[in-house]
Amino acid sequence: MIIAGVLLLLIGLLTGVSILWTVGVILVVVGAILWILGAAGREIGGRRHYY
Repeated sequence: MIIAGVLLLLIGLLTGVSILWTVGVILVVVGAILWILGAAGREIGGRRHYY
């Protein structure tokens, strides 16, 4: 999820399409939150890993 967000950020930056930039930021933030919660050992939605 983080990698997809970074890719969308780069594509949005290079092409000037703001919706790709916005979606990329959202994916990076959500991916980072899930990664931090998973690394802390917290279960997310009843699963230890979100993938």
